[in-house]
Amino acid sequence: MSSQVISRPQVSPFATRTAVSDSLSALLVPVARFFFALIFLFAGAGHFAKAPVAYAAAQGVPFASFLVPFSGVLAAAGGLSILLGYHARIGAWLLVLFLVPVTVMMHNFWAVSDPMMHQLQQAMFFKNVALTGAALLIAHFGAGPYSLDARRG
Repeated sequence: MSSQVISRPQVSPFATRTAVSDSLSALLVPVARFFFALIFLFAGAGHFAKAPVAYAAAQGVPFASFLVPFSGVLAAAGGLSILLGYHARIGAWLLVLFLVPVTVMMHNFWAVSDPMMHQLQQAMFFKNVALTGAALLIAHFGAGPYSLDARRG
């Protein structure tokens, strides 16, 4: 006679969900998209002024008079896309395309000798690294519920 072992699947206590927690989670996603998008919408609008172009040129950014406004378009378009949840994965990739060169060119803390500026640029660098990580999560998972992408199916 063979003995069979019947095992029950192990369920994590964190894996159990209720209708209330599902509803709360669904509401948190658009709120999170809103907070995430705000920085890009405000930053994007600021890239059309003379001061950011001059600052970027002083930092050694080539073609700053073209690239700074262009990066503002990327930031604003990506932020708006994520805010609305409309083609949010593409919008997230636009933000990655914006964040990577901006982070390396404008927040190169390793080249700053002044201790206070070094610390400030390091904080800005890692803030952008974190934002890049969040954009990559959106690029992978999409906009979630309560988005135009979800309505399209």
